Amino acid sequence: MQKILIVEDDAENNQMLKDYLENHGYTCTQAFSGSEAKLLFSMEEYDLVLLDLMLPGISGEELVSIFSEKSPVIVLSAKSGLDSKVEVLSAGAEDYICKPFDLPELLVRIQVQFRRWDRKNRVGGRSLENTRQADYEQRVYSYRGWTLNPDTQEMTAKGEQVELTRHEFLIMELLIRNPKRVFTKQMIYEYAWGEEYLAEDKTINVHISNIRSKLKKSGTDSYIQTVWGMGFKLS
Repeated sequence: MQKILIVEDDAENNQMLKDYLENHGYTCTQAFSGSEAKLLFSMEEYDLVLLDLMLPGISGEELVSIFSEKSPVIVLSAKSGLDSKVEVLSAGAEDYICKPFDLPELLVRIQVQFRRWDRKNRVGGRSLENTRQADYEQRVYSYRGWTLNPDTQEMTAKGEQVELTRHEFLIMELLIRNPKRVFTKQMIYEYAWGEEYLAEDKTINVHISNIRSKLKKSGTDSYIQTVWGMGFKLS
């Protein structure tokens, strides 16, 4: 049975989530502060984390990067501003849901995360139909001073380490392996996230912007070109 850690300081909301999800077959553990959530996460493995941002103790923003190393994180927050969404998605959160939300929608988004992670476990997170394990005979890719190692999940730019999130790494892997090809947002999303692309979703723009920021120090951020009306490619 899949285990979910619910991190929500409002006791009523926390219990509501627990009751609803357990009625749908999940096992839930409750945490009511950031400190408690961090402790529980260090003691046990969870298949998914539901994370509020405004928490006593350690804030949700601080916890995203810790939790996302091992489990998918869905942020549940009353903060509806773009800056908050960009910050936590860039830190590794898989999804961001603004409060108030409908429980059936949350359930579907949880199911999407479990399908996504199951697919990644089976095929390494690479979901384009024409991608096969046999394509990975060359395990280190190079492009204009960049090197990318899928085995170690490491990237360097002009010899300097570039710290990428899991999704950022997969985006770069797709681009570097096909430097002359233009990729639509849909193609990038389905490769890196392993699920159907939502046309109104701004996730790709956020992640491309974040990657460029990380590459700016090496002076290679301009290598990722926006092809207006189409998508992205390497220069």
